[in-house]
Amino acid sequence: MNVSKAVLSLVAALLACASAAPQDQPVPAPPAPQFDLLPVPATLSPAQGKFMIDAGFRAACIGYSEPRLDRALKRFLLRLQERTGIPLTVGPSTTTGRAQLEIRCHGAGERVQSVSADETYTLVVTPDRILLDARAPLGILRGLETLLQLTDLDRGSFHFPAVSIEDRPRFPWRGLMIDVARHWQPVEVIRRNLDAMAAVKMNVLHWHLSEDQGFRIESRKFPRLHGEGSDGLYYTQEQIREVVAHARERGIRVVPEFDMPGHTTAWFVGHPELASAPGPYAVERGWGVFDPCMDPTREEVYAFLDAFLGEIVPLFPDAYWHVGGDEVNGRQWNASARISAFKKRRALKDNEDLQAYFNTRLVSLLTKHGKKAVGWDEILHPGLPKSAVIQSWRGQASLAQAAQQGYAGILSWGYYLDHLRPASFHYLVDPMGQRAAALSEKDRTRILGGEACMWGEYITYENIDSRIWPRAAAVAERLWSHETVRDVDDMYRRLDAVGRDLEALGLHHRSVYPQMMQRMTGTDVPEALKILGDIVEPVKQLARGRMRKYTSLTPMNRLVDAVAPESDRAREFTRRVDLALATAAGLAQQAADLRRWLTLWRDNHPALRLVLQDSFLLGELETLSENVSLLANVGIQALEYLESGRRPPETWSGEQAALLQRADRAQAELLIMIIPGVRKLIAAANQRPTPLSSPGENAASAAQRF
Repeated sequence: MNVSKAVLSLVAALLACASAAPQDQPVPAPPAPQFDLLPVPATLSPAQGKFMIDAGFRAACIGYSEPRLDRALKRFLLRLQERTGIPLTVGPSTTTGRAQLEIRCHGAGERVQSVSADETYTLVVTPDRILLDARAPLGILRGLETLLQLTDLDRGSFHFPAVSIEDRPRFPWRGLMIDVARHWQPVEVIRRNLDAMAAVKMNVLHWHLSEDQGFRIESRKFPRLHGEGSDGLYYTQEQIREVVAHARERGIRVVPEFDMPGHTTAWFVGHPELASAPGPYAVERGWGVFDPCMDPTREEVYAFLDAFLGEIVPLFPDAYWHVGGDEVNGRQWNASARISAFKKRRALKDNEDLQAYFNTRLVSLLTKHGKKAVGWDEILHPGLPKSAVIQSWRGQASLAQAAQQGYAGILSWGYYLDHLRPASFHYLVDPMGQRAAALSEKDRTRILGGEACMWGEYITYENIDSRIWPRAAAVAERLWSHETVRDVDDMYRRLDAVGRDLEALGLHHRSVYPQMMQRMTGTDVPEALKILGDIVEPVKQLARGRMRKYTSLTPMNRLVDAVAPESDRAREFTRRVDLALATAAGLAQQAADLRRWLTLWRDNHPALRLVLQDSFLLGELETLSENVSLLANVGIQALEYLESGRRPPETWSGEQAALLQRADRAQAELLIMIIPGVRKLIAAANQRPTPLSSPGENAASAAQRF
């Protein structure tokens, strides 16, 4: 459980002042409780006592209600029952006087949820009663998630701690982009990720539905789009409606993306007449930026898009429609004499102008069909209607530039989950950071928020949850909570709790790991393989594509596909190393645990070698496992030098530097994540004074001198 330390400190101080003794001497405030809340609420005031949860727990909607609220309350009670194991009456109470949870909604929400929808709520828990109050249904949905996160237990019972919360989001646009075009994702994957988004108060699903590798939606008017451009993997229109309804029930908008004029090879398989060069075309199997591009000079293209939008737009009620617009290399345009002549006639000086012409026509079509355009940085160009929203993958400078020109914007730079960076990296990226921090107050209001992005090159339906969660929750907090909530260690503590909750909600981000490893061995997962997998991570950013040729048909069944993007064990090891090196007492306290872990990793290689020899999927790990063993052994030696106060010989230092350099290279597209901690131990050992001041000086006093 958690709140921002600043808020807790203020609350504790106020409580102390209010409870002053008769002699006006302040009474010490009790220790501030910790909460597992993520995102952190805007304000939180802990109180005394707790509300006990038992089989008599009832809930009722007071005042305005609607079927969506009734269903939300039923889901809440079912999840509370699953979390506690206590049989509950699932459904709203028909007798208000018997309800311990009173839900007061003051009015209806919007027929179609907008970017400015009201999500504020207040939540007051006392030992006798719980009151959740909001002006609109969305606030009730958000407050129910907070109440679920408050569920706790002690030696006496399951309970909700007494607390008073007033909450509202910092940004109105808090999204997750899921690319289902490069690797297909079934409906059940989207549904469970919507559930996870709602649990951490994200409110926009950006659904990337078309790419060079696939066109993923049924078009009854143009059946060759999905019939020839999807390998048979697409969503029916009925499935689209079901997903949109599932999202609305949870207070989430769905914004579809059909990328154009580039990234459109899959369109051209069935409709080559849309392309800037003659076909034939085939669904692209590789990754990257490809030449095929829509022809902006043909009126037939706009007529086609007009008809396509007329069919598909009604499936997505949201006001916004994502047009993509990124990574157009212009090679097909440059190779066409006809397109070059068109540019000359229209006084378009380059391909950027030509794409701006296309975007202007496309935005006009969207306006006709009642939609506002969202596009990546590349669509920003003089003449673009101010109603468009710029999604920046280039950074806060690009976002700030758009805002200064009068455009609303959302940030995705720094939130690319497919880059597999740690949660701490994403957590400290702020839409209002860097160049955006210098914006005028008027321009700052144009920054709507941000979106985490899960691009699909290296995911399947099997491991996608582990690539998104729980790290996406760190982005969710950045976009909901106050900008001063930045305690990384506390974020990780709460992220661990959220990860457990999400697994109970139905996600597979933890359970898939042993399942995938079991397939690699063909039997029960050997402990030696898990020991290795727990301290390695996949390579970062775009490195994987430079190491091996991948296509959409490449199996994702190796250890690099199974392990988590971030090693909790390695992060904890490094944290313990930092504590050990901070003070003499720290070394004394941490040395035994560090030695135990290092010994485990050192001795793991012989046992693992037997496993590696029996699987073609695991043989590539031989060098990786050996390097882990060597590194762990060096870590043990460094600990011994530190505890004894002796400095290692110079030859030792040189040998370890060579080992670190060798082991720090990716092996089997994996990185050994204990290297930073071992490197710190080696550096500290090399800095020890020698000789000791006296033969009797112990390790603790030697460490104190360091």
